[in-house]
Amino acid sequence: MRAARLIRMALLVQSTPGLTAAALARELGVSERTVIRDAQALQEAGVPVRSERGRTGGYRLAPGHRTRLTTLHPTEAETLYLSGLPTALRDLGLSGPADTARLKLSATLLPSLRAAAESSVRRFHLDAPAWFREPSAPELLPELARAVWSDLTVGLGYARPGRDGAAPRGVTRLLEPYGLVLKAGVWYVVGRVPGEGPGRDGAWRTYRVDRITALSPAPGAGEPFVREPSFDLAAHWRDHAAGFARALLRATVTVRLTERGLGRLPAVADPAGVDRAMASASAPDAAGRVTLDLPVESDEVAFAQLTGLGAEVEVLAPQGLRSRFREHAQALAALYGAEPEDQR
Repeated sequence: MRAARLIRMALLVQSTPGLTAAALARELGVSERTVIRDAQALQEAGVPVRSERGRTGGYRLAPGHRTRLTTLHPTEAETLYLSGLPTALRDLGLSGPADTARLKLSATLLPSLRAAAESSVRRFHLDAPAWFREPSAPELLPELARAVWSDLTVGLGYARPGRDGAAPRGVTRLLEPYGLVLKAGVWYVVGRVPGEGPGRDGAWRTYRVDRITALSPAPGAGEPFVREPSFDLAAHWRDHAAGFARALLRATVTVRLTERGLGRLPAVADPAGVDRAMASASAPDAAGRVTLDLPVESDEVAFAQLTGLGAEVEVLAPQGLRSRFREHAQALAALYGAEPEDQR
C-alpha cells in the first residue's frame, strides 16, 4: 500500500513540480505529516525529492532527474483500456483518434501487458445510455466540444422548457464553456456566463446540449477566455447535481405506507425526497403502517409515482391529490367489478 503511494507521489512531483505538502496530501488522501515522511523515504531510496520554501516553492525533483517508475503494471494497463466510453468518444467525434491512441499504446506495451490490456476489452463494456432510450448525439455536440478544447467563448441559442405545459422559450447566451458531462445518455455543457452572478464576474450555468438550437455569432463569441485554474468539473457537477435534485422537489405530500409500501418507496419516488421523508417518518401504528411527509416535484408527478404502489400507500394530504386517488380507485373498481364484455 505504501509502496504504491510512494510511486504515485514521485510521479506527481515529476509531472507537476511545485506541489505543496497540502496539495500532495489531498491528492494522496493522507496527512501532510505523512507526505513529509514519504518524501524522506523517497530520498533514502535514491529519488532526489526536495522541498523548496517561498511563494513559488513546493516539492520538486532535482534538475534533470526523471523517475524510472513509468512502467505499467498489468492491472494498470487493463484499467487504462477501460478509461473511455466508446459512445461518448463517438458522440464527440473522437472515436478515430481514440482508436489510434489505443493502437499506439498497444505497440509500446510488452507482449504480456498487451495481452492483459486487450483481455479487459473482451470482458467489460461500458454502456452509458439508460434503458428504453435510443441514444442520439446532439448535432452541435462536436462543434461545442471543439470550443471546450480550445477555451473559446460561444454564443448559443437555447430552448428553455416552458412551465405547466407551455411551449419552450428561446433564449440566447454568451457562454464560456468549461466542460461537457454525459449523464445517463444525456449531454450537458457546464460554463460561465460573463457579466452575471455575484460581482458580475460570471455565473455558472448548466445547459442540456440537445436543447441548444444554434451556436451563432454574437459579440464576444469565438474569442478565447481565461480558464479559472481552480475549477474542478467533477466536483462542480457533484454539487450541481445534488442541488438540482433538491430544487426539483417543490411540493410535499403526506402518505401512510404499509411495511411493503415503505420498502418499495425508493423504487418509485425520487431518492433525495425519500431520504428526507424517512427523517420525518412516524413510528409504525398498530397495523404496521408508517406516516411520512414526502417531498415531490409536483402533485402530478406524485400521482404518477405513487400509483405504482397500489393499495400499499394512502395519500392523506393535500386534499386535491387524495381526491384524485379516490376517483382513480373508483374508476378501477368500476372497470374490474364486472366481467369483460367478450366473456359475458
